[in-house]
Amino acid sequence: MKLILYLISFVFFMYLHVVLQSCSKNNTPMKSEPVQLSDNELLDLVQKQTFKYFWNFSHTTSGMALERSNADAYGGEAPNIVTSGGSGFGIMAIIVGVERNYITREQANERLHKITDFLLNGDRFHGAFPHWYYGDTGKVRPFFTEDNGGDIVETSFMIQGLLTARQYFNRENNDEILLRNKINQLWNEVDWDWYTNGEDILTWHWSPNFEWTINHQIKGYNEALITYILAASSTTHPINESVYHNGWASGNNFNNGNTYYQKWNLSLGPDFGGPLFFTHYSFLGLDPKELKDSYTDYWEQNVNHTLINREYCIENPKEFIGYGNKSWGLTASDNHQGYSAHSPTNDLGVISPTAALSSFPYTPEYSMQALRHFYYDFDGKLWGEYGFYDAFNQTENWYADNYLAIDQGPIIIMIENYRTGLLWNLFMSCPEIKEGLSKLNFSSPHLN
Repeated sequence: MKLILYLISFVFFMYLHVVLQSCSKNNTPMKSEPVQLSDNELLDLVQKQTFKYFWNFSHTTSGMALERSNADAYGGEAPNIVTSGGSGFGIMAIIVGVERNYITREQANERLHKITDFLLNGDRFHGAFPHWYYGDTGKVRPFFTEDNGGDIVETSFMIQGLLTARQYFNRENNDEILLRNKINQLWNEVDWDWYTNGEDILTWHWSPNFEWTINHQIKGYNEALITYILAASSTTHPINESVYHNGWASGNNFNNGNTYYQKWNLSLGPDFGGPLFFTHYSFLGLDPKELKDSYTDYWEQNVNHTLINREYCIENPKEFIGYGNKSWGLTASDNHQGYSAHSPTNDLGVISPTAALSSFPYTPEYSMQALRHFYYDFDGKLWGEYGFYDAFNQTENWYADNYLAIDQGPIIIMIENYRTGLLWNLFMSCPEIKEGLSKLNFSSPHLN
């Protein structure tokens, strides 16, 4: 018996010796199971890594966020194309960076001076920013031929970030006073009323060359609620209350009223609610908790929209590989064919991590399940230098290796809102926003 045990032990140790020698010769570490982080440790990691997109990877001259990370995009122009809306998200991410001790308050203040100086000296169109800029010159980089002027929706995403920063940098020293003055100038010079084009509705674009040719009126429920609220809140160029009710609340996709999966009602929006960024972009600063107007309860709207989106992925009617209770989230992102606003009615088999991760305030348990799945179950295919890559499609065996500012920003911001409510509390403390919400007959605990 002892002899048998000796032989077994001898064989085992010889095998182990061979494995170790092989690893040494090939300079290959032995594979080990990844360390299992606690929920808070994992959230810390995701926020810190995602923050780097807006801090380490920002445009050197302007401080603005690059539209995307893949340098060969847009004919190789991508390293010089900065985004107005994504940079507004980035400003909010920088505030998180200060609170989480990734950077100092002074470093953040310096970066925001660079950004506001760029915006003050760059192209603006009746005070509105274009969708894209050339980061080295401040000149508009057309989004497409006729879209070479002001984009009032992208402008609202930037102003949302700037006002949040104004409320945060509230100290009575020269640097922070000057920053607040610059932000107020940018905010007060946006001519929101101009973008009604004389009608009871906001129009998305205006160009000095093509004027109102695009004629994209902002109506029906989508990501632009924040645009109407800021336009109503302006103290210099406000819209009338009627523009909100006769413009925003018109259109085929405003009212919904259907119940999905015998569980969740949607008051507003297209069938199944549309892509999940509808629940994110406007609500990075605008706190949906107990936010109500004559049309809906926005917390209920956003929670139900998220649950419907997840349930659709569980049901998986198109039988794509990988969909399930831990792998869900359809929203706008890159895909194996290009780019699309993915949703249950535009399902290409693409899961975008930003969808579930930016939904932490609405579905914390399910978002955490998705986070653990994305981080631990893909052998690192979804994780890189700036956090989670943009999207993946297991049916096509396609995994993005790039990032988009408008997808990374909501991840760090909405996780922070889930954890502390930081950005919500700052933005909702703006006196102009309180006035604008009251003007449109909203109710919110922040208005009390």
